[in-house]
Amino acid sequence: MAVKIRLARRGRKKLAIFDLVVADARAPRDGRFIEKIGTYNPNSNPATIVLNDAQALKWVMNGAQPTDTAKAILSYRGILYKKHLQVGVIKGAITQEQADAKFEAWKTEKETKIQTKSTNIQDSKDKSKATRLAAEAKVSAARAEVIAAKNKVEDEALVASVVEAINESDDDAAEEVEETVVAEVAAEEAPAAEEAPATEEAAPEAEAPAAE
Repeated sequence: MAVKIRLARRGRKKLAIFDLVVADARAPRDGRFIEKIGTYNPNSNPATIVLNDAQALKWVMNGAQPTDTAKAILSYRGILYKKHLQVGVIKGAITQEQADAKFEAWKTEKETKIQTKSTNIQDSKDKSKATRLAAEAKVSAARAEVIAAKNKVEDEALVASVVEAINESDDDAAEEVEETVVAEVAAEEAPAAEEAPATEEAAPEAEAPAAE
């Protein structure tokens, strides 16, 4: 029976994740499998890989053939390199301790590279976010200036209309006061003019008996 290490798809549309499974080569892609040895999530950056290293190494050492994608995942996690070291141990080229030391050194270097990549990606995201926020702040400031200028023009127009209304009101009040004063003066002068002839007519009547 030919055994394959391959991916089995699951998850939502456009957000698929994959199980890394050991299955009969004749089985459907998402059908029955012998054992699940890990998961692969390509939606994150970098991609998230969870793998049972011991079981993956056991199946590789027993002759299971990985597909191209599965082979890339196993190589990324160092399973194929570890297989190479174990073959050297079996042939007597190196000892088990040397093989373990080499694998640990490779694993440390690989984790450093992954961490550096993750840090660079996060820094790039932060920089992009800061640039976007700065651009948005600039647009908001320009919009605020336009609104302030518009409000200033409206306020000046309102003040001018109020001042004009006050001036018109003062002019009307002055005219009313002037008309009132003129009317009062005219009313005071009118009776004096009417009383003057009555005094002059009374004088001859008083002088008449003295002539007799």
